[in-house]
Amino acid sequence: MNALPYLDIAPEVQHALANQQPVVALESTIISHGMPYPQNVQTALQVEAEVRAHGAVPATIAIVNGRLKAGLSGQDIEQLGRSGREVVKVSRRDIPFIVAAGATGATTVASTMIIAAMAGIRVFATGGIGGVHRGAPQSFDVSADLQELAQTPVAVVCAGAKSILDLRLTLEYLETHGVPVVGYQTSSLPAFFTRDSAFSVDYRLDTPEAIAHVLHVKWRMALAGGMVIANPIPETYAMPRDAIESAIEQALQEAQTQGIGGKESTPFLLARVCELTGGDSLASNIQLVLNNARLASAIGAELVRLDRNSAA
Repeated sequence: MNALPYLDIAPEVQHALANQQPVVALESTIISHGMPYPQNVQTALQVEAEVRAHGAVPATIAIVNGRLKAGLSGQDIEQLGRSGREVVKVSRRDIPFIVAAGATGATTVASTMIIAAMAGIRVFATGGIGGVHRGAPQSFDVSADLQELAQTPVAVVCAGAKSILDLRLTLEYLETHGVPVVGYQTSSLPAFFTRDSAFSVDYRLDTPEAIAHVLHVKWRMALAGGMVIANPIPETYAMPRDAIESAIEQALQEAQTQGIGGKESTPFLLARVCELTGGDSLASNIQLVLNNARLASAIGAELVRLDRNSAA
């Protein structure tokens, strides 16, 4: 594979993959752009620990000094956290430029999926996927995450799409590109900070085993692309929909006034919503990521079991 000369797989991750042990990919944009320091570093390490506690090996993904990394050191995570938004936010289009420059970049959902697939990792836990932004009929602002889900064979466990997005259009886009949206123990699409929304998922599955079985069948048939596994935020940490929606509307107006768009819009909106909710949304964000790490670990473990049985 052409990418391999540029890819470093951490020894712990390499050992797990070679021995058919579950591995869960984790993104790095949440470290550099998703939360303030030091909560970002603390959360990244906490999520890795949560994956290990549930029987899988974490592989936090980034680009460090021009190298694609599947598995970061504590020093790498600290560097990303301290540098914050000075670090380049890397999606698919940016990868060759950051590698060629020998630079460091934090990976979005799309680029994390790409590097995970290169390494042979099939399950990825994150906060929420990107999607179609509000006002997209005028701005054409659609996250590259959605195209990546259509073509890269990695399952993304998330708390649904970020609530700052146009959820209806996001679902329409995913449907058009053949990406299934599965609700874990829910028939309603979770909206990141809230457990539900006005929109339905394609399928409801109630166990990690059932989800892993569908993934196993999909990929054994060589069907392209991944899957969105929408896992509602734990009820204790869910936020009132009205409060979140009010904060989002204000943040969107401020972004428009300040001319903020493109890949800078999501970090700005999430940070502003956090400020407007008195920090409550940051606490919820941390808990939903931990919750997704737990489910991803269980799905990854069952996928490994199914693979072993198929090979026997």
